[in-house]
Amino acid sequence: MKKKHLGETLDSFLDKEGLLEEATDEAIKRILAFQIHKAMEKQSISKAEMAKRMETSRAALDRLLAPENDSVTLATLKKAARVIGKKIRLELV
Repeated sequence: MKKKHLGETLDSFLDKEGLLEEATDEAIKRILAFQIHKAMEKQSISKAEMAKRMETSRAALDRLLAPENDSVTLATLKKAARVIGKKIRLELV
């Protein structure tokens, strides 16, 4: 016999605690940083080369790739996406 789920969902708990938006933002940033890093590895692009192609500093690239850093601008994300042959797609839901 299958046990019935009791209690609330993680999303509803986080929302009730006022943490849902922050958790969602952090998850999105971590996913983007991971995807960019993996694409760099797949294409054998070093951090120094990536920064050069983005026309930015190595420190700015490190901030982009740091999962916990949420101060990355849309312009920086677009530059990184362009370098790895991708596009940023945003959606309102």
